[in-house]
Amino acid sequence: MSGHMAAKQLPSSPRRLTIVLAQWCPHCVPLSVKEGRSLARRLRVPLRILDIDRRGQLPAADRIVRKHGDDSPDYLIPQVFLEWTDGTVQPLLTGFSEQVSRTARAWHDLLRSDWLRAARRAARA
Repeated sequence: MSGHMAAKQLPSSPRRLTIVLAQWCPHCVPLSVKEGRSLARRLRVPLRILDIDRRGQLPAADRIVRKHGDDSPDYLIPQVFLEWTDGTVQPLLTGFSEQVSRTARAWHDLLRSDWLRAARRAARA
């Protein structure tokens, strides 16, 4: 998984989870929306969904991907970011262009990771 920091390096506390996606993408809907809701609940933060096909959401989606994500002219989706109270934006997951099962496995690994346990402790602090 990309973007994971060691537990002792976690910045402040989680503030918001953002998923950049498209409604037509099977890696995004329903998979990443469902898992993103679960992750946001576990971290006790709001979930923000930025749909790249919604003109009003595209600038924010492009900005967070360009600055903190896996950027390319036709970037992969979904991309998931955790925003922290100190302003840090941490990339957590980028979907795969292969089968949906690869993205599902990445979510599975993230939701059962040591990193998530440390982030949950930070959320409670």
